[in-house]
Amino acid sequence: MTFMPWSDEIAVGLSDVDEQHRWLVDCINQLHTELSSPAPRHDAIAQVLDGLMDYTMKHFIMEEELFERHAYPDIVAQKGQHNKFTSTIMNALTDHEDGANVSHDVLEFLKHWLIQHIMRTDKVYVPFLKAHGVT
Repeated sequence: MTFMPWSDEIAVGLSDVDEQHRWLVDCINQLHTELSSPAPRHDAIAQVLDGLMDYTMKHFIMEEELFERHAYPDIVAQKGQHNKFTSTIMNALTDHEDGANVSHDVLEFLKHWLIQHIMRTDKVYVPFLKAHGVT
């Protein structure tokens, strides 16, 4: 069973955003697979966390540019949420590089945060962006 399955329920209906969200879901699933293995590989975990950090930053920059371009009114709240998520990933990566094990709590946080963020925050901005011609 997949740790965090993709479903149409978490799709927002904007092709670029959904594609990026799918990648983030896949990355979280890769991290779960590695952490759940009998002998998690330190380098593989670091690679997944590094990729997750890099891609998340690119995704959030893309979203925030859309918000700025179209004067989305809740941009400050969105940026705050984005910063919290990237901070958690960065802390996990730094701790891992310092020799700490990445816990399943971090994995659960990533999963829960992403689903909640998509369902409660991202889906709120979709009608606004669609009304401004974003597809």
